[in-house]
Amino acid sequence: MPNYSVKFAKSIEDIGLDTWRRIAGSDYPFMRYEFLHALETARSNNLKKQQSEAACSRRSGWQPNHALVSDEHGLVAVMPLYLKYHSYGEYIFDWAWAEAYQRNGLDYYPKLLAAIPYSPVTGPRIAIDPAINAKVTFDSQDLMKWLAGAMQEHCTSIGASSFHLLYPEGDVCRSLAAHGVTARHSYQYHWFNSTNGEQGALNQSGNLRQETMFNDFEHFCAHLKSRKRKVILKERREVVQQGITIERLVGDAITPEIWQRFYQFYQLTYAKRSGHGGYLNEEFFQKIGQTMADQLMLVVAKKDNEVIAGALNFFSSTTLYGRYWGCTEEAEFLHFEACYYQGIEFCIEKNLQRFDAGAQGEHKIQRGFRPVDTYSNHWIAHPGFREAINDYIDQERQQNQQHMDLAAQKLPFSPLQTTEIKSAT
Repeated sequence: MPNYSVKFAKSIEDIGLDTWRRIAGSDYPFMRYEFLHALETARSNNLKKQQSEAACSRRSGWQPNHALVSDEHGLVAVMPLYLKYHSYGEYIFDWAWAEAYQRNGLDYYPKLLAAIPYSPVTGPRIAIDPAINAKVTFDSQDLMKWLAGAMQEHCTSIGASSFHLLYPEGDVCRSLAAHGVTARHSYQYHWFNSTNGEQGALNQSGNLRQETMFNDFEHFCAHLKSRKRKVILKERREVVQQGITIERLVGDAITPEIWQRFYQFYQLTYAKRSGHGGYLNEEFFQKIGQTMADQLMLVVAKKDNEVIAGALNFFSSTTLYGRYWGCTEEAEFLHFEACYYQGIEFCIEKNLQRFDAGAQGEHKIQRGFRPVDTYSNHWIAHPGFREAINDYIDQERQQNQQHMDLAAQKLPFSPLQTTEIKSAT
């Protein structure tokens, strides 16, 4: 095994844009320097506004502690890492674990968390320098084994109760699990741009073959059971009949004024759901609008020439990620139109393979979103709690699989495609 070492940075600025981008790239939007930088630096300095704290800081409970892994030749990998002082904004729930610690007079916080803050989206969590990864002599399994031990040692040195990795890709999850960082299973509902089901027909690069993608929304609907197809088309018609028009804005078409309006929607959604104005401030949205506009798509709904709702999406070369939604005026079926149907149309138009519309939501099943596995990894320092939590994770995995099996039976696709799906998997 190479002689690896790790350093920890207190901010992504300490690492620098060029270094981070060389390792992490820029296709997956949530690992972009610009996204993580905005989380750490966007705060209001406008005297007309209440002073706002950055979304990732010690005061917010997301203290940056990013990991930089090097070998004898230099930097080989980076990982967004945080010291957490609560469990908000994670979407992989461990509140019961924290309560158990408290009942026993122990501190669960701080904990060490590798994640994309406030973002339940699967993707790269440990970015490896592409030049290193391409070498025949490089063994990623050696790196994962070393990293598992390094994170455990770091927890011990800083007094953290545990290490957690949220929403990694499956191979990374399995690698860490093989080295003592337990794999935890969860699931979401994703839409796939494929006439052959979730797996689809892949080309030599492992991507969906374009000839098996849907031609347009009508083509997608043709693969649904008649009754389900009629419901979706009826919902779309009724949005129009309410005098609402829909636009998809990309990049520079999302003006500062529209961002300001969207932030109002974002705040209202969180106020209704959680009683607070959300984790992010307006400056965060304005900042990503300036620095990564090429990967942003905002669905806006207008009535009487006034923007009444919006749904913000990020996208990579393969995937659309639905993130935030809000409105100032309720309208029947508008949420489904803005958050799902417009996203499906965008994926088809741009030849994107997948639409990850966010966490939760069994109502997505009837609109063609399939249950998919998602993962996390956990290492608990306390031996007794580690054993109890691992037992819980085993039971939870079985329950999740039962839910996914039931969800798959409710998919709206026609019997012909159901047969195709089975043969593809």
